[in-house]
Amino acid sequence: HVQLVESGGGSVQAGGSLRLSCAASGSTASRNCMGWFRQAPGKEREGAAVIGRDGTTIYADSVKGRFTISRDNNKNTLYLHMNSLKPEDTAMYICAARPGSCYGLVEGYFGFWGQGTQVTVS
Repeated sequence: HVQLVESGGGSVQAGGSLRLSCAASGSTASRNCMGWFRQAPGKEREGAAVIGRDGTTIYADSVKGRFTISRDNNKNTLYLHMNSLKPEDTAMYICAARPGSCYGLVEGYFGFWGQGTQVTVS
């Protein structure tokens, strides 16, 4: 079993930055691939970025060049550094994990989810 707890969300003006964190606990083998998804009101959940244990990353085109995903395996923590934020980045950001490799930004690949942290850009 895996537990994921997000933090770091908040309100920021367009062009600003935020850093999200996701503290993970439980089975290490079950979180080989970790990622950030986001869901805006009235919209489907979408993948923003994922990272494998070896550091391999995949980004959505909408965040590429502005967001950076990273992980500290010793601290069991996943991060999302968000720069040049836009109003369309406003969403609940949710941490996710899966045992296998990172194949893409597909919600169905992930079996473990956090509760989310809200990001609002105005």
